[in-house]
Amino acid sequence: MDLLQRENQAETNDRMRNQMTQSPPADRGRAVAFIIFMLGLGTLLPWNFFITASQYFNERLTLPNVTSNATSGATEDYNYDSWMALLSQLPLLLFTLLNSFLYQWVRERIRVAFSLVAIFILFSLTAALVQVSMEPDTFFSVSMATIWFINMFGAVLQGSLFGVVGLFPLRYSSLFMSGQGLAGIFAALAMLCSILSNADKSSAALGYFITPCVATLWTLLCYLLLPHLEFARFYLNRNQSDEVETSKELLSSTDKKELEAKGKLVREAEESQERSSVLTVFKKIWLMALCVTCVFAVTLSVFPVITVRVQTVYKDKVVWKKVFTCVCCFIVFNAMDLAGRIMLSFVQWPSKESRLFPVAVLCRLVFIPLLMLCNVENSRLTVLFRHDAAFVVIMALFSFSNGYLASLCMAYAPQLVRCKDCETAGSLMTFFLVLGLAVGASFSFLLGKLV
Repeated sequence: MDLLQRENQAETNDRMRNQMTQSPPADRGRAVAFIIFMLGLGTLLPWNFFITASQYFNERLTLPNVTSNATSGATEDYNYDSWMALLSQLPLLLFTLLNSFLYQWVRERIRVAFSLVAIFILFSLTAALVQVSMEPDTFFSVSMATIWFINMFGAVLQGSLFGVVGLFPLRYSSLFMSGQGLAGIFAALAMLCSILSNADKSSAALGYFITPCVATLWTLLCYLLLPHLEFARFYLNRNQSDEVETSKELLSSTDKKELEAKGKLVREAEESQERSSVLTVFKKIWLMALCVTCVFAVTLSVFPVITVRVQTVYKDKVVWKKVFTCVCCFIVFNAMDLAGRIMLSFVQWPSKESRLFPVAVLCRLVFIPLLMLCNVENSRLTVLFRHDAAFVVIMALFSFSNGYLASLCMAYAPQLVRCKDCETAGSLMTFFLVLGLAVGASFSFLLGKLV
């Protein structure tokens, strides 16, 4: 019986090794590439649709509160942009850290599917509230709670999918990041159509928030389709085959005794078969983790809290004034951010070993004073860059460097660890990405007061 069991194990292990060494099948019709691109888009829909809707939320919050004696109180400054950014990042930070440990107990398929369903429900709630009249205080509280929970599920979704994408070749990581960049353009274009539409503000806002509901359902469908494609199965099963081989080899007590007799061989086998601890993985990717933190801390410290306050010099042009923020702030940022992410497919410089990499990341700090010195409404500082073109150029360089350097960080990290540790590395990098966003959101309160 033992002999038969060992023969079966040997056959299973041979099949696994053959699968590891054979050439991957073709990605027919670029179907897997398209799905991974769509998954990237789906992960950042919550963040982008709430940040781009800044004008809608601020308008609903500028209505004066009514006191108990029916007199109209003063309009309260809710500071929506800073609070939205902070309350988006705190749950992302908390649940991304939790996801780094929970992935070992909850299957990735359950995490992703449940998160997408929850995001769809919360987007639907936000769309429904467009037609509901509320006091500004109540509306602010409900909106902030929705933002908290939708980003909580977004954190689990991002961490899980970064780990999955890390199993594929490098170009698929680039496609995933490009999809995330497209999410911003998608939201900005939806807002632009909403602004330019002839519909009343309530109907336009309703259409705007229904859009991510449909997109989230499409993302869920794409994810469920992924394991059924041959190209995807090759890379997904390659990671699973390692785990199967490990469990098979450790099943037989006879084999265990034989290996225990060779103590050194047992230790080496276990080290090669078991996943590394979170701390061990972090020691290998710590530089990339700190770099991605710095990139997003700089970005969120001024975007959108400072950039949405920049005004056009052509105030007599009514239509341009109406769409200026949407076009020059959100569309320019997201378009150039996407261009930076796509550039990763053609150029990977500096290399992950180069000392120039952290230097390039630190150089982005110069964008903070540059944007603060643009034509900001009621600025306390001297305006050096008054013209619209100057703001657009600064925004373009600011966003391009954000997309390119962030993509490099996220793509390099899985290359520094073993295949089995890719999901841990992906989850850790997502945590530090969100840490950078949270740090930047915190600084935005201070910078908003200084300008």
